[in-house]
Amino acid sequence: MHKKTLSIALAVTVVTATATALTVTPGVSVATPDAAATPDTLRWGPCSEKADAPGKAAPPRLECSTLEVPLDYRKPDGRQIEIAISRLASEDPSQRRGVLLTNPGGPGITGLGYPAVLAASKLPQEVLDFYDVIGLDPRGTGRSAPVTCDLTLAQRNRGNLPPYAHNAADVARQAGSARTIAEQCATSKTASMLPHTTTANTARDMDRIRAALGEPKLSYLGGSYGSYLGAVYTTMFPGRSDRIVLDSNLGPGGYDVTATRLLARGLEDRFPDFAAFAAARPEYGLGTTPRQVTAKFVELAKRLDAKPVRGMDGTLFRGLTFDRLYSDASMPSVAEMWQALDRDRPLPPDTPPSMKDMENSMAARFYVICSDSRWPETVREYQRNVAVDRLKYPMLGGSSAGIGPCAFWPDKRVEPPVRIGDRGPSNVLMVQNERDPGTPLAGARELRRAFGKRATMVTADQGGHGVYPFGPNTCANDTVTAFLTTGQRPTQDLACPAEPSK
Repeated sequence: MHKKTLSIALAVTVVTATATALTVTPGVSVATPDAAATPDTLRWGPCSEKADAPGKAAPPRLECSTLEVPLDYRKPDGRQIEIAISRLASEDPSQRRGVLLTNPGGPGITGLGYPAVLAASKLPQEVLDFYDVIGLDPRGTGRSAPVTCDLTLAQRNRGNLPPYAHNAADVARQAGSARTIAEQCATSKTASMLPHTTTANTARDMDRIRAALGEPKLSYLGGSYGSYLGAVYTTMFPGRSDRIVLDSNLGPGGYDVTATRLLARGLEDRFPDFAAFAAARPEYGLGTTPRQVTAKFVELAKRLDAKPVRGMDGTLFRGLTFDRLYSDASMPSVAEMWQALDRDRPLPPDTPPSMKDMENSMAARFYVICSDSRWPETVREYQRNVAVDRLKYPMLGGSSAGIGPCAFWPDKRVEPPVRIGDRGPSNVLMVQNERDPGTPLAGARELRRAFGKRATMVTADQGGHGVYPFGPNTCANDTVTAFLTTGQRPTQDLACPAEPSK
């Protein structure tokens, strides 16, 4: 399963080599600020090997370029930054409809190689014929004016979620670490980008890309955080939106405090799938019923909170379990990790994964989520949230409701969050797994309500993060393909039943 996601708990990138082994051929001209730009505004060239990944050649047919855009759209003639973009041209120009811009999630994930990942996976040939598939590194990420918070390896290893808080004192202790990271971001060499590294500005960058490509409209396929980016784009530019597909959907506030707290519900929604998997395989020794497997989770977390095993404490145990339940294919590795921890044996390979190269990903994530919306600013409020969520969703609530750098973010926001609403054409198709840990169904339903008549939603009776085109549910996948190629959506929201495993 070729899927690229950024774990909220650990900021772990799961992606094929093709998606990370790209660099951009420099030397392109600037898009004009209006829609009159012509296709020759961009100069395309090969995507060369990435210097720090020798031997990993860029995939054939993928082309790369760069585009200059304003750092601050209120000052369009001011400082410019470069956005790295890629293109997988239509394989049948006679069938070509336009461009399909893609985003694999994040924020903080590079998307330059994503068109090649899609093509190498299950994106249907008719979609590849209908569109030039476009990728980009969003501003602040990868090769698009990358930002930094000067995160130490220890800070990176702690991940994006705070340690599991068992009481108010734990939250108060964590506040110091959160404040330190916020101060590092605010004093870094890229601090001038703090107020401008937002979802709204990435949406404006997307519209500059559309103009530079000479296209009157833009179709879009985005998952996870990419669902919010697409929702913001079609809200800001409804007349320039063609066919918009939002997969694994955040709520209408994006990655705000509500969405982050909702991760704990996501784990509770998803965990029964794993409990059934492990109970059916007694060789793991984790229990022979789902209830016993659930009890083993509680026991291991408590034991590791008291005394880490092989460098794994309770917070990391919870976070890795959450992270790897993004995919059914990772369930064996979760069971093997539990088994090793239970018996104090060597952990499976890449457990925990290396965070050595994750500084930009984590920093870019902080820049975006802390700038997109306002977060609670008092320790007391996080203490209340933790107390509520630890009881409501005990598996992860003590972490996901905890205090992070956004509580201490510098107050330099230049515009309010984009309000997702029902004004605009009815051209949005939402697709969603019922048991998604990272973007739970509850948030997707809120976004569906916000869109009103603009959207139709397809839910698939399956677990995991990501539906199209990687998931096995043919009902959901065929519905998205039909929309992208014919423009036809279901006349009302559609529930796709579970399908037997192949």
